[in-house]
Parts: sequence; structure tokens; C-alpha cells
Amino acid sequence: MSDTSYLDWPFFDEAHRGLAAGLRAWAGEHVGRLAHDADVDAQCRGLVARLGEAGWLGYCVPGAFGGRLPALDSRSLCLARETLAYHDGLADFAFAMQGLGSGAISIAGSPELQRRYLPRVARGEAIAAFALSEPDAGSDVAAMSTTARPDGDGYRLDGVKTWISNGGIADFYTVFARTEEAPGARGISAFVVDAATPGLEIAQRIDVIAPHPLATLRFANCRVRASQRLGAPGEGFKVAMRTLDIFRASVAAAALGFARRALDEAIARARARTMFGQTLADFQLTQAAIAEMATAIDAAALLTYRAAWLRDAKGGRATREAAMAKMVATEEAQKVIDRAVQVFGGIGVTSGHPVERLYREIRSLRIYEGATEVQKLVIARETLKGAG
Repeated sequence: MSDTSYLDWPFFDEAHRGLAAGLRAWAGEHVGRLAHDADVDAQCRGLVARLGEAGWLGYCVPGAFGGRLPALDSRSLCLARETLAYHDGLADFAFAMQGLGSGAISIAGSPELQRRYLPRVARGEAIAAFALSEPDAGSDVAAMSTTARPDGDGYRLDGVKTWISNGGIADFYTVFARTEEAPGARGISAFVVDAATPGLEIAQRIDVIAPHPLATLRFANCRVRASQRLGAPGEGFKVAMRTLDIFRASVAAAALGFARRALDEAIARARARTMFGQTLADFQLTQAAIAEMATAIDAAALLTYRAAWLRDAKGGRATREAAMAKMVATEEAQKVIDRAVQVFGGIGVTSGHPVERLYREIRSLRIYEGATEVQKLVIARETLKGAG
């Protein structure tokens, strides 16, 4: 990464700067030249194992359960995702899902559940997944139809979850289901469901333009113990939102990593490519494009790390700020990467080229963990609420 001056911003302390430098060096050696093949599942498992062995997954869980810090730190998560995304999209995905998939356990799990799952997540020995979305309930979480009905000393889950990252390779899933304590979002509970639980099956694997493990899950008379519930009955929506509040800014950080890589690739190409007796970088049109790309990245980074800093330093929720960061960073990264492809010309759309891979990687970030349109609704709602 050529420009790391943003690490001097007052959002960070020396520990954050040390994390960024250490992970940048490690990723350059272990991830930077990663060759992708058809077996994405195996690659993802391998990345989780390597990230765990090197200690980087320790930032995904609290210190009491094998983590590197006393509590989850949004700035550390963001710096890790930005750094990994710069080097490889699948490495970022592997790291992010360990955090998101286990985050609800860190937030609301009983001490027993935390001891059982979190140390294995930190060591890369157990792969986590977050099962919230359904075919007819993506952005509108309150519309979910998967049910968890009381059954003796536990619950019986029935329903379908889809677009589940790590679906098919996860060792456990954090699953949200309707328990009907109250109408709408107040009648949802959260559970940890082991992948081998009878009644849970992988109904379909889903292929997307930037390959990573993704699946539809089906629950049919899937019985889980009450001790596998996260928090009290009916608190699932609250647990989901608290989890997303921590990790949503990290989606913006991943977009920053993709955008910074695209800018570096574009600058290198513009300096090396000669035409009409000068380099491409000598043309004012190219300079204008680079100026717009650099400015968009800095603007998105300021929003991203403001949101992370507010959550860490001030406590509480940073819903509005995280939504702003996610919206701006992902949308601007799409533009930056598109401009980088244009700088490369025909080479930029060659399969496997770095900017071509970035072009495919960035598209899903504008959708998952709340599409851009949903972020606008969140920002408006929080702004109106703040205005009384």
C-alpha cells in the first residue's frame, strides 16, 4: 500500500498503527501472491487456518476467549479488513466472516457458549457464519418467516436462510428465527446451530461473480437446546443490530482496501504506459481522474474511521455514522475501480487481471449488510430522530 499517511490521523493509537504495519507485511508474504483456483471452499478454509495460526483472528473475539484485545475494537477490525482487501478479496472475506459469524456470541452468548466457540474461532479451528437473510426477508429483517418453536427443553427450527456466507463450510451458524414473543422484530430470537445438527441441510450452493462460499440453508424439524439461544427470548433483532453496528463500518473499510489497490494499480499503469511521446500520467485527463480517485478515497476513509472511532471511544451505537461510511465508501470504491479499469483499457477487462478482480469484488459490497438504498433510509431515520 503506497499511501499510509491516514494512519497518522487522530483516530488511531500506536497499537492500531502496529496492527496495520504487521498485517501489511504478513499479507504481502502470505496473501499478496495468492493464486485462485476452482476449489474456493478449500482456499477459504486454508485462509482461515493461516489467519488463525498467525494470530490475526484474535481481533475477531474478546481477550477473555483468545482475543488480542479486551473487547472487540471497531478500528482494529476496519484496519484488518482494509489491509486484507487490498491484497486479496477472499482473505478479507475469510477474516470478516469469522468476526461477523461469531460476533453475536461475543455480544450475547452465555459464558458456556463463549468458552465453547470463541477460542476455536480465534485459532481458526472453527469456521463461523451469520444466518439472517431469507428469500423474502433481506433488508426487511422483521419479515423473516423461519420459526423456532418451543419443544421440550429446546426449540424446533423450520425455514430457509439464503445468501449465507460460509454456507457449506461453516462449523456453526448464528441463526435468527421467529419465536413470537411479540409482533414484528420484537418476536425474533438468536441461536447457535452446529453444522452437523440433524434437520439442517445445505439446500443449494450459490455461485457469484466474486467466488466465495455461499449457500441456502434449510431447517426442517431442526432441534436445538435452549442453552444454544443468544440472549433472552425475543432479543434476536437487538442482537443482530448490535452485531451489525460493530461490523458495518468494516464493510466500508474493505471497500477502501479495494479502492486503494485500484488507485495504486492505475498510478503504476499511468506512469509506465507511453503514448504520443509521453506517459499516460502526463495527460491532464489522467491527472484529473487520479485526483478524483484519491479525493474519493480520503473522503470515504474519514467517514469510515470516524464511525469506528465513535463506536470505540465514545461507546454506544454509531448507527448513523456507520451507515454513512458504508454507503459512501462502497459507492465511491465502485467509481474508483471503474476508473482504474478505464486507465488500463482492454487489459483491465482481461480475466484474472488485478483490476478486473477488483471490479467483481466491489459489486457485492454495495448490497450485503444493508444495500445502499437501505443505508439512505437508516441515515434519514437517525437524522430525523436527532433533529427531534
